[in-house]
Amino acid sequence: MQQTVNNTIIRKSPRLVIRAGHNTLSFSAIDRERPGTIIHEPYTVRSGISLAANLREALREAQLASGTWQRAMLLVDAPVLIVPVNEFDESQVSDFYRYSISGHDNDVVLSEVLPVVNAVAVYGVNRDLKLVVDDRFDDVRFSHVCASVWNHLYRRSFTGVRQKLYAYFHDKKMSVFSFQQNRFRFANSFDADHAADAVYFILNVWKQLAFDNKRDELHLVGDIPEKDSMEKELRTFIQNVYVINPKAEFNRSPITAISHLPYDLMTYFIK
Repeated sequence: MQQTVNNTIIRKSPRLVIRAGHNTLSFSAIDRERPGTIIHEPYTVRSGISLAANLREALREAQLASGTWQRAMLLVDAPVLIVPVNEFDESQVSDFYRYSISGHDNDVVLSEVLPVVNAVAVYGVNRDLKLVVDDRFDDVRFSHVCASVWNHLYRRSFTGVRQKLYAYFHDKKMSVFSFQQNRFRFANSFDADHAADAVYFILNVWKQLAFDNKRDELHLVGDIPEKDSMEKELRTFIQNVYVINPKAEFNRSPITAISHLPYDLMTYFIK
């Protein structure tokens, strides 16, 4: 089902934005007939066939995707390796990624420069999934689903003087990261479908970074499992725990009213 909202957005070139998550697919785009409007259409993934096969079917069946698009952006949820810019060697990046992250031999290794934090995000795109979009569109760009979140929360981290740890929940996992000056201080992801697992990983990272339990801040955002109980449990150890509310974060922008819209898509489209 499509959902259309008026919204303050970055005026990008007309591209179909395809989000390939953990067994999920969705399509989003700026409405070319009504500038300033976003259309979002989730697609129900069929079990028993690959995500690439689902995408091939979705490009024929989904109302938004079946248009005359020539350009696309594929946002991929995949294990990611963060490399400082001054240590990045493009000639060795594929071998380095496969050495660091196992089980992704069929992936095409891509990299994305994150200039605001002086880093490069290295991640894999399933070869068959990439082939589907390359065959369908004349011009395809790729990005990691967390790239816009990192950029947005990096800018947000400058509010106040306390150190901040962020936990972004998406696709049945949790991306935990922190910034220091103009770089990542920490970035990793964990399977966290249950609150108890998430609390365990967060507290371990908090201890590893030697954050102050009474002074520093923990910010939770996204599809948080068992949110109330998790927040209560974390507050027994960390005094300053905050849940980011997208409606307040983005000044009640209408895009935040779209049901089940991932936070990363909000940060991708909103200025």
